[in-house]
Amino acid sequence: MSGAERYTQLLATAKVRERPLFSLPLNFTELELQARWFAGDFGRSFIGTADEQIEIVQFGTWNREAGPDFSDAAVRIDRGETLRGSIEFDLADRNWEVHGHATNPAFDETVLHVFVESGERTFFSRTTANRNVPQVRVDPTTLPSAFSTNLPLARPGRCHAPLRGLPEEKICSILDAAAQFRLQRKTLRLQRLSELHGDDEALFQELAGALGYKENKLPFTLLAQRLSRQALRAQPNDIEAALFGVAGFLAAPDLAKFESGTRQYLRVLWDKWWPRRAAFERLILPARTWCLRGTRPLNHPQRRLAALAGIVASWPQLVRSLGENDLVPTRKFFLDLAHPYWNFHYTLTSEPAPAEMALVGETRITEILANVVLPFRQLRGGDVWPDYARLPARLTNRRLETGAARLFGDDPRRPRFLRTVARQQGLLQIYEDFCLQDDSDCAQCPFPEQMQKWT
Repeated sequence: MSGAERYTQLLATAKVRERPLFSLPLNFTELELQARWFAGDFGRSFIGTADEQIEIVQFGTWNREAGPDFSDAAVRIDRGETLRGSIEFDLADRNWEVHGHATNPAFDETVLHVFVESGERTFFSRTTANRNVPQVRVDPTTLPSAFSTNLPLARPGRCHAPLRGLPEEKICSILDAAAQFRLQRKTLRLQRLSELHGDDEALFQELAGALGYKENKLPFTLLAQRLSRQALRAQPNDIEAALFGVAGFLAAPDLAKFESGTRQYLRVLWDKWWPRRAAFERLILPARTWCLRGTRPLNHPQRRLAALAGIVASWPQLVRSLGENDLVPTRKFFLDLAHPYWNFHYTLTSEPAPAEMALVGETRITEILANVVLPFRQLRGGDVWPDYARLPARLTNRRLETGAARLFGDDPRRPRFLRTVARQQGLLQIYEDFCLQDDSDCAQCPFPEQMQKWT
C-alpha cells in the first residue's frame, strides 16, 4: 500500500468535524468564483434548481463580447442532446433580472445560469423570447483550498506532546505519506483540467498560477483562462503585448513620464496592443484584481508576465524538456528565460537595476517543479516521487509556519522535518485536513490518536 493510500485511510477513519473557517461567499469575489468554475473546481455534474441532471460537456471560453461570462459552452440535461450556447455566472439568482439579462438579446443563447446565493423569492432566468434558462446553484464552501487566505500563527496543538515522543523516522513517514497524498491531488487536478481544456492548456494555466505566487495566483489564472496558449501562439509577435494589455498594464500610458528605456519598451507593446484593444476590452482585468503592495520586487507581477510570455513563445522547448528522465532540462529551461528589459527592471516605474536579475529564480523554479511539473509528469505515468522527495525547501510562508507551530512547537527536530519541499507539503496537508477542520480547539481532533496507530 502506498503512502498516499495509507494517508487516505487515515483521513477516512478520522472523521474530523468540518466547519467553514469563514463565510466563503463573503470572501470570494465574483471574478474568483468564475475562475474556479472555469477550472472545474465545482465539478461538472450538478442537480439543477428544477431537480434536473445537468452535465457540463464544455465550459467554453471567457466571452470578450457583451453578454454572458462564457461563450461556446455545451451542457447536457437529463442525459438528452447536447445544448450549445453560453453560461452566465452570478453571485445571486436575482442578478439575472437586476442586471437586465432577461431583456438583453445578448443573453438569448444562454444555456445555463449559475449562481451562488438565492433569496426567499424564487427567480427564474428567462430570455427575451421567454425561454427558461436552466439554473444551477453552487456552494463555495465545497471548494478546495487553492487561493486560500493565510491564517494567523497558533500555539502548539494537542498533537505536539505525542509527536515529541515519536521517533524521527516515524514522523517523516507520516509527512511523506501526506505529501504523496497531496501530490496525487495535484495530479488529479491537472487531470481534470486536461479533460476540460487539453494537456497543453492545463499545463499553461497551472504554470501561470504558479508564476503568480500566492498574492497574484488568481489574476494569473484568469489571464491564462482568457488568453489561451493556443490563441497566444497564433500571433507569436504579439504574445507579450496581449498579456500586458489584458492584464490592464497598458491603459493609454503617458510615455513622457517614463525613463527612456521603459518608454521605448512600452511604445513597442502599445503599438502592438492598440489595434487589438477593442476586441479584448471586456476581458481586461480590473486594476483591483492585482496585489502590488507587499510583493517582493523580484516577484512583481509585471516581471512574471514577461516570464509567462517567454514560456509561451518557447513552448515546444518546454514540452521537450518535460519528456526527459530528470529535472535538469526543465530547470535549465526556466533558468534560461531572459528578457532584455525585465532582466534589469523590477517594475515599469522602477529605475534600471545595476546588475542583471534572473527572470525566474531558483526558488520559484523549485515551486514550479513541485506544484506543476512533477504532477504533470505523474499524470503521464512517470514515477516522480524520488525527484519530488529530493527537492530542497527554499522558502517558508505564514501558513507553513502556523502548521509547524501547531504540530511541532519547540521540538528541536522541527527544522529537520521541513528541509524538503515534500515534507513541507506533507505538513501543509495535515494542517489543512486536521487543524483547519477542527472546531474543538484540538480537544476532539483525532490526529494525535491516529498517529499512535501509524506503522
